[in-house]
Amino acid sequence: MSVRGKPIVPATPRVISPSPTPSEARDSSQDAYLGPVTRSAARRRQTPGAVPRLPVYESIDEDSDPELRRARTRSRSPIKTRKVNGLASTTTATKTPRASKTKQKKEVVKEAGDNADLSNGHLAPPPPTAIAGWNWRDFSRSPSPLGLIPIHRHFKTLIHKHEVPRKVLHVSIGFLVYWLYVNGTQPSSVTPVLMAALIPIATTDFLRHRYASLNRLYVRFLGAFMRETEFDGWNGVIFYLLGTWIVLYFFPKDIGVVAVMLLSWCDTAASTFGRLYGRYTPRLRRNKSLAGSLAAFFVGVITAGWFWGLLAPKTGPFPGDDQNPFMFTGFLRLPAVIADAFGLSEQQTTVGGPVALALVSAWSGLVAAGSEVVDLFKLDDNLTIPVLSGIGIWGFLKVFG
Repeated sequence: MSVRGKPIVPATPRVISPSPTPSEARDSSQDAYLGPVTRSAARRRQTPGAVPRLPVYESIDEDSDPELRRARTRSRSPIKTRKVNGLASTTTATKTPRASKTKQKKEVVKEAGDNADLSNGHLAPPPPTAIAGWNWRDFSRSPSPLGLIPIHRHFKTLIHKHEVPRKVLHVSIGFLVYWLYVNGTQPSSVTPVLMAALIPIATTDFLRHRYASLNRLYVRFLGAFMRETEFDGWNGVIFYLLGTWIVLYFFPKDIGVVAVMLLSWCDTAASTFGRLYGRYTPRLRRNKSLAGSLAAFFVGVITAGWFWGLLAPKTGPFPGDDQNPFMFTGFLRLPAVIADAFGLSEQQTTVGGPVALALVSAWSGLVAAGSEVVDLFKLDDNLTIPVLSGIGIWGFLKVFG
């Protein structure tokens, strides 16, 4: 039986809100609002053992490309290399985004180490650019690497860093020239011996670049006198013999002897003082400092003054000097063209004694220092120092002698 007079009120409809229910909020680890979930994400949640796919992050230098800066947000990665880092691991995804600066620096260093090229444990010289394994441009006087010659690894300070055996051999040649000079040996007797030694040494050096077994045997016995840049290049002894032969064969006796002494002593002084004090002086060229050049200059001045001022007057002349006379006779004079232009007499334009000796010694030191620092077609300094020194002194005495 229905009750008349009371209207029937329908039930209030239930409105489904996208907001989470209290039970869902308790089950969730976050108290914030949970947005809508796609079907694929819901499937991955229902599938047990599924590994979520994480986005691929790229560390790109956004400052260099405005399109990339406009298309994506700024990356937090401190590494600015255009390289895909790959899929991130679960451990990385769970880390807090706020990392300390120290930790970021370590990651930068580690990433730079991963990106570096794999090495064989030593600094190798540049790869050969010629079929025979060497090129004339490889005659550069660059610093020696470490790891090619076994004895250099065992004596890093004595042999590799300071090159003591090589310098001792270098200096001893100057004293050998001194001994030959005081015994009256003429350059015409020395040049055939130099050429006889140069030919087999150069031939052996050429063959060792073609046969690895011969090169290993060569380095095993002579490695203490070599720089490691000479492992795949020409040995400096070849240029030493060639430069010595040129100055003794083509120049007068006194200039040839002084040029060899400048090679022996000025080059060693420049190398020694350059390694010790070069860091405190300006750099003139790659691997050439003002300290080394000043050492070469002062040693050159002392060497030339000692030879022409003390050694030559007290020990000469010798039999055969009339066929190869000295070019410096103790006097310097201005050229006749300059003297006539200024109306000067021969006596006014001529100097001798200590003044002439000081001038030729200073010029010899300057030429020695200049030839040591100059890079002539990247040739070895054992060739350029004696040849350029001989040309410089010969030209000076040709004009003023």
